[in-house]
Amino acid sequence: MIKNMRQLIVCRYFILFLIVFPILGITNCSANPGENDNRQGAVNGEPKWKKKAEHMVKDQISRRGVKSVKVLKAMKEIPRHLFVPSNLVEMAYNDHPLPIGHGQTISQPYIVGVMTELLQAKEGDKVLEIGAGSGYQAAVLSKIGVMVYTIEIVRPLAVTGEERLKKLGYKNVHVKWGDGYKGWPEQAPFDGIIVTAAPDEVPQALVEQLKVGGRMVIPVGASNQELLVITKTDKGIKKESIFPVRFVPMVHP
Repeated sequence: MIKNMRQLIVCRYFILFLIVFPILGITNCSANPGENDNRQGAVNGEPKWKKKAEHMVKDQISRRGVKSVKVLKAMKEIPRHLFVPSNLVEMAYNDHPLPIGHGQTISQPYIVGVMTELLQAKEGDKVLEIGAGSGYQAAVLSKIGVMVYTIEIVRPLAVTGEERLKKLGYKNVHVKWGDGYKGWPEQAPFDGIIVTAAPDEVPQALVEQLKVGGRMVIPVGASNQELLVITKTDKGIKKESIFPVRFVPMVHP
């Protein structure tokens, strides 16, 4: 009887360990993104992450309707695991957003793909990004030949994001720590603007910094958010609602 009770107690503690340990691993996001690339290993001389990236693009992005060859190619070629905290490397190519610290996230791969496609940026275009985060969205834009100006309100993320992008060789990305609501007037006008945090309303300063004929892709709303594509014309702006989304709120300093 006593022996069976001891076995039962040990079993219960083991089950509790299995439940709690993964949760602790997910919520501790203090590690710097991309510190440990060794976890990805290699198969037949090819890094495992490349296979994961291919499956991510095929199963999560292309299958859901993203057709831009340039966007799909860029997302296959970028090591997404280098843009997430090292303790979340194994989840980097999964079909959901991930925390990157400071209350911010790296967006779900599909959302990155569809927003980039909706922007319709061409090689040589000048694009403003609001919400640099860990730098992944800027890296995707960079890969398709865009000159990227990206603003991040959280200073530690701005610093580490800039360092990471430089280390990985993205020379056509410029990072600034500042208030995204104000945009980057010194570099305006922009061919496109992409916003990766949700304001309650479209910031007027961003509209003013968009070229006539340019497009802005932006999530808008508080409790109920929708992804909008805003096109600037010589007569004003046109808004197109794409689908409901859920982003972290866009905040002032």
